[in-house]
Amino acid sequence: MLKLTLYSKPDCHLCEEARDSIDAVVAEFESRVAIDEIDITTDPQLQRQYGEEIPVVFVGERRHSQWHVDAGRLRDRIRASLDENS
Repeated sequence: MLKLTLYSKPDCHLCEEARDSIDAVVAEFESRVAIDEIDITTDPQLQRQYGEEIPVVFVGERRHSQWHVDAGRLRDRIRASLDENS
């Protein structure tokens, strides 16, 4: 299973938009992708690391995007990552 990580924080409209895009794309891959959403406000180091860049998305270990999630590009990255791991 491929892990997708979304670094976000509460009351962030860009994070909400990113989550909506991620949910729609991940639904196309059924149970082959797991989403892990991490609230950066719970960890001072994550706040320092990602505070000005959220939302930040990783597909597997690769940083995919920040600020905006393009559904087509995310779909392509997930597909390529799944192909690499099969």
